[in-house]
Amino acid sequence: MKRFFLLPLLLLCFYAGFAQDFTPLDNWLAQAAPLMGGRALLVLYKDGKVVYSHSAGRLNATQQAMGRMIARRQGMEPNLGELTMNTQMAIASCSKWLSAALVMTFVDEGRLKLTDTIGKYLPVLSPAGKGNITISDCLSHLTGIKAPPLRQEQQTMGKATTMEESVQIISELPMEGQPGKVFHYSSIGLQLAAAVLEKISGKDFRTLFRERIANPLHMNSTNFGDQPVPQPAGSARSTPADYIQFLSMILNKGQFEGKQILSKEALAAMQANRISQEVTIAYSPAEAGQFGYGYGEWVMKDHTVTSPGLFGSFPWVNNDAQYAGFLMTFYLDSDGRHARMVELKHLCDQVFQGQSALTK
Repeated sequence: MKRFFLLPLLLLCFYAGFAQDFTPLDNWLAQAAPLMGGRALLVLYKDGKVVYSHSAGRLNATQQAMGRMIARRQGMEPNLGELTMNTQMAIASCSKWLSAALVMTFVDEGRLKLTDTIGKYLPVLSPAGKGNITISDCLSHLTGIKAPPLRQEQQTMGKATTMEESVQIISELPMEGQPGKVFHYSSIGLQLAAAVLEKISGKDFRTLFRERIANPLHMNSTNFGDQPVPQPAGSARSTPADYIQFLSMILNKGQFEGKQILSKEALAAMQANRISQEVTIAYSPAEAGQFGYGYGEWVMKDHTVTSPGLFGSFPWVNNDAQYAGFLMTFYLDSDGRHARMVELKHLCDQVFQGQSALTK
């Protein structure tokens, strides 16, 4: 009789241990880190907790020198060691997801409508033929405004010393199509949306983000820098520990620690693909592949949403498999980046699918 009960117990222990095997992810990180700036950290969240956190790689001499130079330009101390859950780094376009979520808190409150035209709040845009652009257009890169190439755009927008000046600069840019009909991935739309938030709230963008997103989610190490005018589309700095908190809220239908940060309706609107067959794609980064786009986030297959950044960091939420992931890296070479993102997500999907099968 003892042997009869002992065998199932041993089998249960074996399968439970096997179900927690993340070795394929450890191996992937070790192999991919040299291609992603020398180091990377992956964190995964599922079933209400972080289930995986692993750092791999280290900087070589050339990468360390580059890190020192970048830190010097930013007026910060260089961070050249192993990445940790509390390492704060620039996350570039991962910022867009955060900013779009902030806008949607105003929509949830009824203080803003997605169909509102920005000319209603920013009248300087109307004489320039841009007053009929909607908030929805701003969040989905469908403003119809012809943004300059990335480096030129950053230089041009960097000249602004106030949010009003940034809006004035945008008002002078040419149109390349009808709002809602042309997709052009850039920082323009979110900059306009941020200006609208400041107008209707009487508070600056950084304060609004801190009060409505960062503080409720305990994202104490996430901010939008200290330049004169924040760039909602790309100037955020964050940590893996902070960003996974944000992703857990998205995964948990807008809830965090019992508080509703975003409504289910807001999340559904954010995750709906706005690039229809009627939309012309004027510019989309190569690393996005054939992804669709919602509000501040790309839409992948199997109800997965993401907002990867220029420096390689890759956050995502897989609503089908019910988990979230965040890969933190820092490198500029985008060759092969799309394939790596898809490969990593697929590998994580497989790990969790295997766990689900074994625990059923």
